[in-house]
Amino acid sequence: MTAAWMDIFFTLSSTCPRMFRSLTSMVNGETQVLAVILDLDGTLLDTESATRGILQEFLAKYGIQVDKEREANKRIGMTLKDSAASIVKDYDLQLTPDQFINEIMPIYHEKWKQVGPLPGANRLIRHLYEQGVPFALASNSLQEYIDAKISVQEGWKECFSVIVGSDQVKSGKPSPDIFIEAAKRLGIDAVHCLVIEDSMVGVKAAKSAKMKVVAIPSQKEADCSTLADSVLNSLLEFQPELWDLPEFDDWIENALPIEPIYMNTLYRNDSVHELTEDAASSLPDQVSGVYFGWAVASALETFKVVVGIGWHLRSYTATRKIQICIIDGDCNHASDLEMELTLVGFIRGLNSTEITSVAVEIREEDKSIASASLDLPMFIHHSCMASRL
Repeated sequence: MTAAWMDIFFTLSSTCPRMFRSLTSMVNGETQVLAVILDLDGTLLDTESATRGILQEFLAKYGIQVDKEREANKRIGMTLKDSAASIVKDYDLQLTPDQFINEIMPIYHEKWKQVGPLPGANRLIRHLYEQGVPFALASNSLQEYIDAKISVQEGWKECFSVIVGSDQVKSGKPSPDIFIEAAKRLGIDAVHCLVIEDSMVGVKAAKSAKMKVVAIPSQKEADCSTLADSVLNSLLEFQPELWDLPEFDDWIENALPIEPIYMNTLYRNDSVHELTEDAASSLPDQVSGVYFGWAVASALETFKVVVGIGWHLRSYTATRKIQICIIDGDCNHASDLEMELTLVGFIRGLNSTEITSVAVEIREEDKSIASASLDLPMFIHHSCMASRL
């Protein structure tokens, strides 16, 4: 390469990083990403938390107990017909799969009204839309169910120009049909598409379609990392610029404002326990990393806090681990202290050591970022709201 070309490359890398990455990809023979295809359930929407317990209630009407171990080990992302056929067979129900679907789906419709977006979902959809990046929604759900789920999410239906359900193609995931059809409707060649998925069946489908894949799996789908091009713990960790897409510009110094995440916790014997009604975590698996926000303690005092949320992995099982650090008070040594947390900002994801450790390391840098950020008006507002919870 001549000195003149080296000067051009250096100038592009410093002044137009996206153009530089695209040019570098072309020189290296890499395929540029021109469009994004998003899965819905478990990737954008926390449908699992909202619909947890429906099968148990349904089977109870027939005098049957749900097999929790069997259900916990089932793959997510199956089509409705495949899932229905599996349940009818597993529990020896005197119903056809279609009869099962007709009886249970009205219950799901009601629960979908309570489904919330996963952290970073609104941010990503809004960013792609505002930046003019072609993007589609591709789900194993039927089209009418997709419409029902996204209709309660403000602005989503208007943002998606392309929506493909499993009833609009010959075969659902893990067949590549859904993704190939989405790319066709976008007018983008499949090899130029990036898929964001949470399940093994979805990752397999995307790879079969010759697309790049970012996986953001739940713990029971963690093995899809063996096929994905990149694996993240949360959509908040997604960096579009790594895929030649416009980067986010919403970080404030080293802090990312997020939609509030609410938790009830108990601090006991140097451990933090999440307080929920049915002992199941109220947080989706994709809530992971170092966050900051406000804590209202039993005495109605409000504190600034840094919260590390991760997993302790041992013998093929995963246990959620929460670490709380009070940064403007001292109640870390109190016993049986209940705290209502309102997390309003994200600092960073976890490294591989933290993900597998018993406790997330909260660094001095994390505390400094949180303390400075929580003095800003946009975050102080949430402290007033937290104190009223």
